[in-house]
Parts: sequence; C-alpha cells; structure tokens
Amino acid sequence: LYSVRLGRGAAILPRDVKRIHLDFAFKLNDGHFGARKVWRNYLPRLKYHNPAISISVNRTQNQTGPATLTVFFASPSDPAPNTSSPAPSTTTQKTPGSGHAPFERTITIEMKHRHESEILSELLNLTQASPVEPSPEQEAELEKLAEEERQGGLDRARNAAYTAQKRQEKALLDQARGAVGVGAS
Repeated sequence: LYSVRLGRGAAILPRDVKRIHLDFAFKLNDGHFGARKVWRNYLPRLKYHNPAISISVNRTQNQTGPATLTVFFASPSDPAPNTSSPAPSTTTQKTPGSGHAPFERTITIEMKHRHESEILSELLNLTQASPVEPSPEQEAELEKLAEEERQGGLDRARNAAYTAQKRQEKALLDQARGAVGVGAS
C-alpha cells in the first residue's frame, strides 16, 4: 500500500482539474515507453490521492500515432510558466467530449519519445499539484520495510548457499556409490 500512497506521482491536484486522459499505443516501440511508464507507475498514485478526478486511458494499435496526456480543467486559471520541454497546447472546449461535462480549458502534454519522470514533472508543474510527503511514522515504517527487505536478501543468499552445499554433498555421495558399485546388480 505504501507503494501507492507514497513516491513519485503521489500528489494532490488542484480542484479545477476534473479529468486526465492518456492516449498511447499498446507496444512501447516508437517512443511510447514513457507514456506506458506514466500509466503503470504514476497514475495509480495520482488516482489514490485524487479519487474524484476521472482518469481514462486509450491504448491504440497505431505505433506511429501520438502519445498524449490531456488534462481537463473546469474553470480557467493562470497557465504555469513555460518549461524547457515542448510547449503544451491549450484549447477551450465548448462541447462535451466522449460523454463528459464541458470543460473550460485543456492542456495537452506530448509524451512521445520522453522519459516518464520528465512527463510527470511537466504534469505536476502545469497543474500546480502539491506532492504528498510521508509523515514521520510512515518514514519509520518505510525504513523498517527496507531493513526487512535487506535482511530477506541476506537470508535468501544464505539459504541458496546451504542448498548448493547439500546438492554438492549429495552429488559426491551418488558419485562415490556409483564408483564402488553399491546398489548395482
């Protein structure tokens, strides 16, 4: 549960964000890798902290098509400052799209051939989202889980060495029995 509650992508979006829509290809070739990573890793965290926001994903067979993330706003707000990445397009929509209520403003982020962290940073900057920071109790629990994972790795290595030693002993015994002819008729 901590992997959904905390980490990159865990943010509270402003109230004027009403919907997020992703459009990208099924396969990750031709620049759709970052879009897929955003969908898999960051959208569950965004949805967890923003349950009222509708998030839709359209995956297509068209590998050469665009990979876009569109944010729909309910009321106009000041656009965020421009970043070094490609400028997002902003449009005004008067009619509802695909059965949703009309939106005042949309921002489209081009995700094709971009790294997932770059896409997430642009989304958080453009929407002016506030990241969710872990509480001291959650940080202590995360440290405890990391320690348990480290100890588990040590235990797995120790058990693997023990198993390998037992297999080697069994192989030596089988070889010795075969050389002496024990059990041969």
